Amino acid sequence: MNRPQREAAARRIMEQSPPRVPPELYADAVRRGGRMLRRRTAARRLMWLVLGAAAVAFTVWALTVQPWVEPPSETTPPVTGWEGW
Repeated sequence: MNRPQREAAARRIMEQSPPRVPPELYADAVRRGGRMLRRRTAARRLMWLVLGAAAVAFTVWALTVQPWVEPPSETTPPVTGWEGW
């Protein structure tokens, strides 16, 4: 089948009337679409809740541990008894 024949076949298909859709199909599509939207909304809310909880947990951890403060050195003992020199 060459290109003009394919184009003619495509035009014939597009000029035909669309097939009849069963009436109950619309109700099923609306019901399924509503369910998908509710699931997507619930998943988005859960994601934001988990993200917020992680941010709060990180903030609390950072404030209690204070990783930006340098820990005291434990390699050298404190110097005592040098007052007499």
